[in-house]
Amino acid sequence: MRKRLDLEKPVPREVLMECLELALQAPTGSNAQGWQWVFVDDPDKKKAIADIYRHNASKYLAAPKPEYGDIRDTQRPRVTDSAMYLNDHFHEVPVMLIPCLAGSPDEAVAGSAGFWGSLLPAVWSFMLALRSRELGSAWTTLHLVGKGEKLAADVLGIPFDEYRQGGLFPIAYTKGTDFRPAKRLPAEQLTHWNSW
Repeated sequence: MRKRLDLEKPVPREVLMECLELALQAPTGSNAQGWQWVFVDDPDKKKAIADIYRHNASKYLAAPKPEYGDIRDTQRPRVTDSAMYLNDHFHEVPVMLIPCLAGSPDEAVAGSAGFWGSLLPAVWSFMLALRSRELGSAWTTLHLVGKGEKLAADVLGIPFDEYRQGGLFPIAYTKGTDFRPAKRLPAEQLTHWNSW
């Protein structure tokens, strides 16, 4: 998906808002709906956020990765290549999204699972709504590493003491719609019934 984002075609705000209206039907703990959605289309702010991402992503991409001895190893060159492409072109995407949630995992009823479970279903629903409109995105979190989350909060005016960021999502129309399922481990290797 990362290399198939159309960096030239503008994304209308009304389409993003339509997708967000659908996404807001997702479940959220205690129906709190403590989410906020920060879209970024200003070129200077996009560059500043992309620079934060690039600082962290470049280190991560250069680090050695574990060997698994299965299909994940054969996919690594393509995944790394597309990640490097996004790293180099992040500032060019038409729109970025940083979804935020009030509070922190430490304060949540079920800790991290309860906290992020109140945001991530809506984010995934947003991504599905994008796909149904020939738009695409990629789930990234590397801008959050180290001081990155605070730096991004400062750039965008996000109240850092009140909200956590759930990721950074490039948004663009896609070049073509002929996507195939990703190569993944078979479900039977990951499934347990009644006990581990």
